Amino acid sequence: MANDQGRKPVVHTKKHVARLERERRQTRAILYIFIGILVIVVGLLLYGWLDINYFQLNRAVAKAGENEISLRQFEARVRLRRRQLLNEYNMYVQYYQYFGLDVTQQVDNITKTLDGTVDLGQGVLDQMIEEELIRQEAAKRGITVSEQELDEYIQTAFQYTPNGTPTPSPTPTTVITPTVPPEAYEIVTITPTPTNTPEVTATLEVTATPEITETGEVTGTPGATGTAEPSPTATLAPTETPTETPTASPTVGPTETATPTATPYTLEGFQGEYQKSVEGFSNIGISAEQYRALFETELLRTKLFDAITADVPHAEEQLWARHILLADEASAKAVLERLKAGEDFGALAAELSQDPGSGSKGGDLGWFSKGAMVAPFEEAAFKLKPGEISDPVQSDFGYHIIQVIARQERPFSADQYEAKRNQVFQDWLTKAKEDYGVETFDIWASRVPTEPNLTTMATEIAVTSAAQLTEQAKFTPTPAPTETPAP
Repeated sequence: MANDQGRKPVVHTKKHVARLERERRQTRAILYIFIGILVIVVGLLLYGWLDINYFQLNRAVAKAGENEISLRQFEARVRLRRRQLLNEYNMYVQYYQYFGLDVTQQVDNITKTLDGTVDLGQGVLDQMIEEELIRQEAAKRGITVSEQELDEYIQTAFQYTPNGTPTPSPTPTTVITPTVPPEAYEIVTITPTPTNTPEVTATLEVTATPEITETGEVTGTPGATGTAEPSPTATLAPTETPTETPTASPTVGPTETATPTATPYTLEGFQGEYQKSVEGFSNIGISAEQYRALFETELLRTKLFDAITADVPHAEEQLWARHILLADEASAKAVLERLKAGEDFGALAAELSQDPGSGSKGGDLGWFSKGAMVAPFEEAAFKLKPGEISDPVQSDFGYHIIQVIARQERPFSADQYEAKRNQVFQDWLTKAKEDYGVETFDIWASRVPTEPNLTTMATEIAVTSAAQLTEQAKFTPTPAPTETPAP
């Protein structure tokens, strides 16, 4: 029977139905395969993104003691270090622009450091490991930083002083140098250099006495006349060189952009500046808590430094010695024979020593303590008694003939004492790495950030300058138009 349109009805045979079912199954299979491939691709892309931006960032680049340092923390600190270097670069550029100073060497050094990503990353990683060891050792010793101490330290860093700017009162460090043992002058003779000491005489004469009248006027002009005539007096006794006391003086010049500037602002002003700094650090991956922890670590380091170096002595046995440096052993033995024959040590040193620093002074090295000289020289010198002369001593510089003039317990200068403390602290850090255990992982080497850099800094400066000009234009009054008179 025909349908309404006159066409014959379609008869679905079993073969036809089977073929249609097979085609539907093939279509579904292709669709499932396509969806599966799409899911795999999307999954791989998503995993790759998560691996780069999450999984890898949480992997450890180093382990110091019980704690790990993550790649996320490492990358943030590298960006911070790069920003500090860029700020120094900008500061030196300002020195050149404003004062015409030659800063080529400093700028080149900073540029090389920024380009040497692996070395830069290694330096940052070493610093982070040391900080972690400091925090663990401080906790072990019960050294803490209170919230009040941390708040005050941050305020000081931003030069905000809510209780007024304290007036520094320098505490002089008195170093009393002991008298050189008399027997030393039996070995070496020191001839004092004559000095001319000007003797000044002055006469002061007041020519008028000021008077204040009832109306408040000042009459009489005070004046003074004086004469000063220096009369040189020759003295042969050696005079002690006075030690200059440094005085604080204002420094005029460009300031590093990352360093908080001294501004007499209120608490609200300080909080605003601090918040700006926090926001700036957040842009390079350092949270507000981590930013605050940076200041805390500095305080912990200072306290731990004081604790570890508390027993560093202020004095140490030192030697006063002189030497003759020769190129080879044969020459050294020949000089030793001449000394044994009675020739003058100082004269031979001036004639033959290949040490340009001491040779012209008769080989005199002055006073020195342990650690100041190379190991072979130091070992031989500290075995000698005053007046004794060593056999030839070989070092990397050549062959030395050493004579000790005096041995004495002598105090350190302020710089020497601080150097000793720094050495003691560095020795502790070296040992702490062994005691706590430090392990690094190579993943960091391929993930050292290269930004910010000079290009991004130039862009930031340009954007900031444009914003400042725009803001300034808002407050610049527009001059009123002037009428042009008709001819």
